[in-house]
Amino acid sequence: MKLFKRFWMVFFPLTIIIIFALIIFEIDPRHALEKSKNLKNTEATSQPVAMVHSVQSNLGQRKYILNAPLIHQQPQLDRGCEVTSLAMMLNYAGVKVNKMTLANNIDKVPFMKDGYRGNPHDGFVGNIKTFSKSGLGVYHEPLARLAETYMPNRIIDLSGESFDKVLDQIIKGHPVVAITNYTFKKLPDGQFRTWDTVDGKVKVTYYQHAVLITGFDDQYIYFNNPLGKKNEKADRDDFIAAWKQMGSQAISYN
Repeated sequence: MKLFKRFWMVFFPLTIIIIFALIIFEIDPRHALEKSKNLKNTEATSQPVAMVHSVQSNLGQRKYILNAPLIHQQPQLDRGCEVTSLAMMLNYAGVKVNKMTLANNIDKVPFMKDGYRGNPHDGFVGNIKTFSKSGLGVYHEPLARLAETYMPNRIIDLSGESFDKVLDQIIKGHPVVAITNYTFKKLPDGQFRTWDTVDGKVKVTYYQHAVLITGFDDQYIYFNNPLGKKNEKADRDDFIAAWKQMGSQAISYN
């Protein structure tokens, strides 16, 4: 009992200090998550193939999976999940471009300038490469603009549409870049904050993440995770709720 009390007296204050630091100093929680992955720098390693339709006869369900290449964002891009997901989509579509080229060419805005925060609707906020400098991420508009330079008149911005439109793209054989969070579940309201930007107030979270949606069935959404695995899966309802919470942002192509 004495040992337990001693442990609790040390552990509890330490926990409070860490939480306080995350809130006050805006420490990006993805930093600890990504450093723990110890992932290899994996570029496109698998060739795109036609969509696989696998029938789960015992449940009467149909499962759609695309064989899109997996690319990891690290070690070069601590915050590069959005451009890395876009690189996977473009390579699947036959456009040979790497994540670093996209990272260098994405529109960018300062993390802070003249007392205003950067707006992720305008460009990538802050530093995309390292957690040692301030940064956040980017929303769908700059991603769509960048994608359009590689696939003119073929990019579809599905942002604001229903998730059924996303699923339709998968059925057609076209993967979808989606803005979500790295838990793939709806976040508590306390994980969001409102930034004052030159364009007005913008809602953001440091839990922001992006993936390439590659498939679905009645229970799961499948995706290539720039911080994880090829065709990872998350509960379908949870994934959709997280996607909607981030503004229903998604881009694909025709």
